[in-house]
Amino acid sequence: MNPRAELRVLFNRREIEAAVRRLASEISQDYRNKNPVLLGILRGSFVFLADLIRHLDFPLEVDFIELSSYGSSTQTSGKIKVVKKLETPVRDHDVLIVEDIVDTGLTTAFLIKYLKRQKPASVRLCALTDKPSRREVPVKIDYIGFTVPNKFLVGYGLDANQKFRNLPDICYFEGEA
Repeated sequence: MNPRAELRVLFNRREIEAAVRRLASEISQDYRNKNPVLLGILRGSFVFLADLIRHLDFPLEVDFIELSSYGSSTQTSGKIKVVKKLETPVRDHDVLIVEDIVDTGLTTAFLIKYLKRQKPASVRLCALTDKPSRREVPVKIDYIGFTVPNKFLVGYGLDANQKFRNLPDICYFEGEA
């Protein structure tokens, strides 16, 4: 990060809460009576997933997977590895991937292929933020909170080298080159 960069709010906590409620309403319509597995991608999605499930009023399971393509960099390496595997069998279950951000699409596309090999009943994707300007591979996002500009985002679970996850707003660095 540029030491002279200034942190600016892109979406405040009230806007995020409204988006989470809207997404929960859409998901509730599609998943009522299905008992889906909500799959959080660690580490970034945990804040979003925690808030989202509090607005869902149907039976569901939660699991986490950790994938890595960044290391300590802000640029993806393009090589994805599974760091933490699923603990919940997903065969014949409806799976809803809950992601903090879809950027290049490489990690998300990898995860969808990885899950489909396990033969779930369905796989859908919910992303709090979508950054289509950086997309390298096509990814269908079924539920989108916000479409965002090509800025490096932090806060509400999003991080810069494991920092800033605890910010209640989604922010970016002004002056970042």
